[in-house]
Amino acid sequence: MTTPTVYVIHENADWMPPFRAAFEAEGVPLTEIDLGETGSTVDLGSEPAPGIYWSRMSASAHTRGHVHAKEDTRALLRWLESWGERVVNGSSVLELEVSKVAQHGLLRSHGFDVPRTTAVLGRDGLVEAARAFEPPFITKHNQGGKGLGVRRFDTHADFDAHVASDDFEEPVDGITLIQEYLAAREPFITRAEFVGGRFVYAVRVDTSAGSFELCPADACAVPDPSGGDAVEPFALRPKINADHPLVRRYEALLAEAGIEIAGIEFIETADGRTVTYDVNTNTNYNPDVEAVSPVSGPRSIARFLGGLLAEHEDAADTVFQRA
Repeated sequence: MTTPTVYVIHENADWMPPFRAAFEAEGVPLTEIDLGETGSTVDLGSEPAPGIYWSRMSASAHTRGHVHAKEDTRALLRWLESWGERVVNGSSVLELEVSKVAQHGLLRSHGFDVPRTTAVLGRDGLVEAARAFEPPFITKHNQGGKGLGVRRFDTHADFDAHVASDDFEEPVDGITLIQEYLAAREPFITRAEFVGGRFVYAVRVDTSAGSFELCPADACAVPDPSGGDAVEPFALRPKINADHPLVRRYEALLAEAGIEIAGIEFIETADGRTVTYDVNTNTNYNPDVEAVSPVSGPRSIARFLGGLLAEHEDAADTVFQRA
């Protein structure tokens, strides 16, 4: 009989070292299902191996050459769920990860202030749709991550020229978002991290350099344009804590949506708004923040999933004893 373990479904091995270390430190067994590799098969009539399954599929998988990884994950999660397996961030959460349109709708329907956004299906309608936005405005890809397709335009003429040029980045799903530009009160955004639906910590992300590359993982470190060390814009933001009203609203949102591990990003604007614009269910953790935080994101995940695994094993033992 296979020993129960935590199975992590992912496609990017470069993001895994902090999690491997955290699971080892917590004494929780971890098995990787790397969908960046090809050739796997799934017998749909067979029962999955016992354990807890955790999806870490990323909306940016196609940028690493893993064009089919998201579809592969859809198939795998549907199979697991059809057998009643415990899946953390399952198929409904995956649909949020790969669609900023879905994230916008979820946030708006729960009463959060969200950026004014138009989704343009295909390239042809972009120029006309942009006319409804006063410059500056931004664009981004519906299947985002890593700042995909995020650009600021200060004139319609600049945007028109970009759309007509070879520099235009075609979104993998054909959907480009046009969005109001939000001027920050101070040059940073905030990312609140949650594990098991509960607040872990908040990260202050400095945006003064103007970059939209906000991936916090060590593997995403942004090179210093002067040729020095990598730029490190991440720091703890202790004033955003578990008692903050916005954090409590985020926890309620996650509970209702069935999202168990996530990072939620918001910006405080110059005109007094607090705008939530991203729900990232494939969260990574910055090593410098981890070094000073009293609680660790990866180790919180290891403890949370380890607890689910223990419950799973206890339930299996009870069934066996009754049988």
